[in-house]
Amino acid sequence: MEEESKAIIRAAFMETVDNQLAANDPPETRQTLDRLLSEGWSEEDAKALICQCVITEVFRVGKYGEAFNQERFLYNLKNLPDEPVEVIS
Repeated sequence: MEEESKAIIRAAFMETVDNQLAANDPPETRQTLDRLLSEGWSEEDAKALICQCVITEVFRVGKYGEAFNQERFLYNLKNLPDEPVEVIS
């Protein structure tokens, strides 16, 4: 994938995170950002970690036709900076 396309996709996911933060919906996104910042992550890196959780959900929706799984999304936010999981047991 060319770099320009990657940048556009990255910006779209960052916009999603920024929208969640602005709307405080879900509030766990803001809580996660604040927690990661307090742990020493830069704002850019913390948002990139949160983007991974969004990407996991978008991937599942696109590949498997699943609905957005709020429980999995919140689980993954809570467990950052660990890599998000696609299946929670």
